[in-house]
Amino acid sequence: MSPTVFKEGKYRFHFFSKEEERIRIHVVSPDGEAKFWLEPTISSANYYGLTKKELNHLQKTVERHKNEIIKNFESVGFTHEQAETLCRDH
Repeated sequence: MSPTVFKEGKYRFHFFSKEEERIRIHVVSPDGEAKFWLEPTISSANYYGLTKKELNHLQKTVERHKNEIIKNFESVGFTHEQAETLCRDH
C-alpha cells in the first residue's frame, strides 16, 4: 500500500505503509525515485534516476509540505499523539 499524499508536476509524493516508524516520504516520477527522512531533520535517504537539481527541488518541496506530510502519517498507522507532537514541534 502506498497512499498518495500529494502530487506536484510529474512527481507523486507517497508513503509505503508500515515500512518503518521513522517518518519519511517517497517521491516517484517517470525519471526516478527518491526517499526523504523528515526526522530528525529533512534529508535525502536515497534516490536514483534524478539529478542533483531535481533532488534539491524535491527536498524544498518536502520542506514546504512538511506539516501536511506529518498530518497524513496518521492515515497509514501512526497515532494521533505522534503526529500531533511532530506538527507542534515543527
